Amino acid sequence: MPRVPSRLTLIATGFGLAAAAVVVRAAQLQLVQGGEWRARAAAQQTIRVALPSRRGTLYDRNGVALALSLETFAVGFAPRELDDPARATLLLARALDRPPAAVAAAVRSGRVWYEWPGPYPWSRVAPLKNLRGVYLRRRLERFYSRPDLAPKIIGRVDVRGRGASGLERAFDSVLAGRAGMAVMLRDHRGRTYPSPSRPAAEPLDGADVVLALDAELQEIAERALQGAVAEAHAAGGDVVILQPETGEILAIASVRRDAESGGGLVGEAFEPGSTAKPFTAAALLRTGKATPHDSVFAENGTFRLGDRVIHDVHGAAMLTLSDVIRLSSNIGIAKLGARLTAVEQYEALRDFGFGAVTGIELPGETAGRLRSPRGWTAESPASLAMGYELAVTPIQLAAAYAVFANGGILLEPTIVREVRATDGAVRWRHLPRPVRRVVSPDVASQLAHMLRGVVEEGTGRQAALGTYAVAGKTGTARRNIRGRYLEGHHTASFVGLFPAVDPQLVLVVKIDDPEGNYFGGSTAAPVTRTILEAALATPNVTLDRSRLSRRRAPEMGPTQPEAGVAPVVVGWPLDPRAAVSVVGAPRAVPAVAGLPVRAAARALHRSGFRVKIEGWGKAAATTPAAGENAPRGSTVVIHTESARAG
Repeated sequence: MPRVPSRLTLIATGFGLAAAAVVVRAAQLQLVQGGEWRARAAAQQTIRVALPSRRGTLYDRNGVALALSLETFAVGFAPRELDDPARATLLLARALDRPPAAVAAAVRSGRVWYEWPGPYPWSRVAPLKNLRGVYLRRRLERFYSRPDLAPKIIGRVDVRGRGASGLERAFDSVLAGRAGMAVMLRDHRGRTYPSPSRPAAEPLDGADVVLALDAELQEIAERALQGAVAEAHAAGGDVVILQPETGEILAIASVRRDAESGGGLVGEAFEPGSTAKPFTAAALLRTGKATPHDSVFAENGTFRLGDRVIHDVHGAAMLTLSDVIRLSSNIGIAKLGARLTAVEQYEALRDFGFGAVTGIELPGETAGRLRSPRGWTAESPASLAMGYELAVTPIQLAAAYAVFANGGILLEPTIVREVRATDGAVRWRHLPRPVRRVVSPDVASQLAHMLRGVVEEGTGRQAALGTYAVAGKTGTARRNIRGRYLEGHHTASFVGLFPAVDPQLVLVVKIDDPEGNYFGGSTAAPVTRTILEAALATPNVTLDRSRLSRRRAPEMGPTQPEAGVAPVVVGWPLDPRAAVSVVGAPRAVPAVAGLPVRAAARALHRSGFRVKIEGWGKAAATTPAAGENAPRGSTVVIHTESARAG
């Protein structure tokens, strides 16, 4: 009989097989799969961490930081890596404002890693930068210094720190920079700390963007617009202020009664109404089909054109082209505009930039609407001359009116002045970009002179200042809502050039659906005056005050004097001895003591005086004193409480 293995043999065989299996498995893990397991172990013990880059700062044109990333630090250290624990204890206690005994206890604790989360500013932790065993962990938070100033324009970042709206989104690739990378060690408890032997890729900080916006002028525009919309119980409104010689947007404000309504950041396209009449006048002048003195019968305020009846608010008989602009005659511009061919009228509007995007850096811009003559009806030429069948944005309208200030040149508008690297070097700078010549310098000068008459004697008198001449044009249009002109819905607008000679600002004011008096001359024009009064009372806004004192007659060429009016020639430069007789008759200086300096300046401007401000705060007294007579147009000095205290 075969011999049966004993129990001891079976146990020994089992142990032998188990040992063989262990050896085979060990050989498999170490020889065959060794590389894979070593990689897994390394992956469990180390982790790659992205190092955020500093997001670039958004500045206004005067260097005011509107959006910036604040850099703070957490401080950690590995006690076992310290070369000089005593020195490290002293520096840590001093930088972190901690008791030396508490820091020394942490150094002697024997822990692998110790951290103070802070946050600490760079000025505090800079002495720790090169201390072996001490690690600075950077954090970045976006901060808006004036959160209520142009929030839709500036925009915001999302939870990841990326641009989510406005300029933050439009310039995200410029502002964001490039993240770095660090290798962190992870212990058995899952805690992480920097690896001293593994180099980190340093982050590349984003570039800074200097905007064309003037923060002071932006605030003035926003407050004036908010007040006008509330006073008129309007649905909303827009303001754009542009520097004509550069195309830079100095302020852009938008208010909506319903936060969900309205267009994009650049404002919704609208039918401009009578603010479009100067463009038809420019077409007539540049084609030689009319002069400023050509007259037309204005039908005493009512005119039937085909099946359509055109009305004028200010009925008249004979009107020159200048009168048509001054009194905003629908009949006059329709009749004079009929001298143009459809192509001439269309090309003029297109050359002023309508029907095409301006290229402004803000997202959401629309081209508006300008149909080619192939889509016109028999009524289209008259409608376009009066500012209908045409949709423009406030920025398009501002850029178009800047043509009259630029000697006939259309410039591309911009909201950005410079892009700067982290070391301050300028990587890109805006230079004025001419798009095309629209009209000759002579035609531009003639139109600017007509627009001055609108404010001095026409429909825009409520935009006039007591100290400086303003030019501009009013507009009132029925609103087209979903393809229908609805009764009782209007757009009131005004476009101003300030000053009238050598303009430094183009101001577009639009009020949607004002209640009561809905005419542009009564609703939008006063907003322009309010903005200009506040700007003149604010020392640091973008105005070259030395240029404001220049007074020169516009080059109009030969003119036809009105009957019974003798022409007057005033020599230049002006003889200072004749200043009183030129600036106007004396009048009493109003009492402004106790008023905020801006309100005091506005009161003096309304009385016809120029203003010089000494100090800040509330007005304490004036020179000349309140109640004294001073020539209209002379300078009144406001002495503030701070100036007197000094």
